[in-house]
Amino acid sequence: MHFRAQKKHSAEVSLNETIDIDRDGNPLTYIDVICSDEDMTEEIGRKLLAGKMMTCINTCLSPRERQIVMMRYGLGGIRPYAQREVAAALGISRSYVSRIEKSAIEKLREALK
Repeated sequence: MHFRAQKKHSAEVSLNETIDIDRDGNPLTYIDVICSDEDMTEEIGRKLLAGKMMTCINTCLSPRERQIVMMRYGLGGIRPYAQREVAAALGISRSYVSRIEKSAIEKLREALK
């Protein structure tokens, strides 16, 4: 039984295991060699902010404001649309889309403070 358990763990490697020794005689470990350019805390912060933003979009904005913001910025799994495309889809002018978008963004900014 002991040998089976050992065989299962024989392929496991610790990140702190020494794989080589550098020029100065210091041990070089897997954790020294493996790197990630991503910062996990930034990614978590970005996801939390995105979640808060979607909550604010769904609760603070009117249905028309929500629709325009979601279309303009490609939220909810749709592609982002230009102001003229949003205006054509909703049957309103580009300047009206711009005003609604601006007021919606201001509402979101205040809600997120």
